Amino acid sequence: QVHLVESGGGLVQAGGSLRLSCSASGSIFAINAMGWYRQAPGKQRELVATIVSAGRTNYADSVKGRFTISKDNANNTVYLQMNSLKLEDTAVYYCRAEAVVVAGSRNAYAYWGQGTQVTVSP
Repeated sequence: QVHLVESGGGLVQAGGSLRLSCSASGSIFAINAMGWYRQAPGKQRELVATIVSAGRTNYADSVKGRFTISKDNANNTVYLQMNSLKLEDTAVYYCRAEAVVVAGSRNAYAYWGQGTQVTVSP
C-alpha cells in the first residue's frame, strides 16, 4: 500500500505564495509520476501539474508561469510552489502518484492523498 501525505495548504491573500508538499511512503519500488490536482466547490477535479520520473513537467494553462512543480526522488516527495495566487486558485489540492508496488513489475497504480485546502482571499 502507498500512503500520500500532503502539507502546506492554508489561507493566503491574493498575490501571495504557498508551497505544497506531498510525501509518498509504503511498499514503493518506483514512482513513475507524481502530480497535483485540485477541486473547487461545485467543480470537477482538474489537473494542476505533473512531473514524471525523468523530470518532464506538465502544467494546466491556468497556472503556467505562476506554479512550479518539483520533486525529491530520494524522499519520494513532490512540491508545488504557487506564486501570484488568485481567488480562482481556491480549492482542495490533491497529490497523486503512479507507483510500482510489486518488485519486477512494470505495472503502476494510482494513489491519492487526502487533500489540503488552499484558500485565497481578496
